[in-house]
Amino acid sequence: MALSMTGYGRGEQLLHGQNIVVEIRSVNSRYFEFSSRLPRGCAFMEDRLKKLLNSQISRGKVELGLQIQAVETSDMVVEVNLPLARQYREAMRTLYEELEIKDDISVGLVARFPDVLTTTRAKVDPEELWQDVEQVTSQALEAFLAMRRVEGGKLKEDLLEKLAELETGVTFVEQQSEGRVEAYTQRLYEKLKVILEERNIEESRIITEAAIFGDKTAVDEETVRLRSHIQQYRDILESAQPVGRKLDFLTQEMNRETNTIGSKCQDIQITKQVVEMKACIEKIREQVQNLE
Repeated sequence: MALSMTGYGRGEQLLHGQNIVVEIRSVNSRYFEFSSRLPRGCAFMEDRLKKLLNSQISRGKVELGLQIQAVETSDMVVEVNLPLARQYREAMRTLYEELEIKDDISVGLVARFPDVLTTTRAKVDPEELWQDVEQVTSQALEAFLAMRRVEGGKLKEDLLEKLAELETGVTFVEQQSEGRVEAYTQRLYEKLKVILEERNIEESRIITEAAIFGDKTAVDEETVRLRSHIQQYRDILESAQPVGRKLDFLTQEMNRETNTIGSKCQDIQITKQVVEMKACIEKIREQVQNLE
């Protein structure tokens, strides 16, 4: 399946009094690269998140962001530091006795001193938290993959158009190459006739030279392989598996065959067509780099 390597997906759910938000984004990369931004206390999830994403993503530089915010107070615990409160009380009693000032110590006053009252989050079961994060991550991943499929579909359509354009170029080369040896033989015969004037021309010599020319400039094998590569391209684009690496290899092969045609042919029209074919293959290569 043609999937773009660039994509974005977001998931958000309120679970067990916590608002969980997961964002996944990716850009092109030759391999699967994973990075994450996790809240404190969630580092234990990193490997699990990486495996979860890697099960659906084979290539791309993928970044995952996780945010967890408590929206209910049921998971908050208020604790009293009694030893510290007693120390504050004794310190204030000393001030009262030594300075003979009014003793107006109250609970409210002591409670306002630093660290007497502390608010902490209740202990969370790591497995329960992971299940909630996994659920939201799956939601984000589904949206992420949907965007990749849409972008991949557009790339596929563009590639099919360029393959048709390249195939048209191959047909032109084949047609232009027909009769090339016969034309060369005739030109050679006329040239020797002028040089040798009235002397007899050895037909066997001309035939030999024409055969050598034909062997050096034949592009039949290259055009057949090019057509084969184009068909393989189309087949791979319909595959359910990641296609990027295979198409990258085929692109190199198509470029190699086109270069060989250009080096063999001496026809100006074929040379111009080869230049256009190489430009088309370069556009194909650029698009393939965006596919997973």
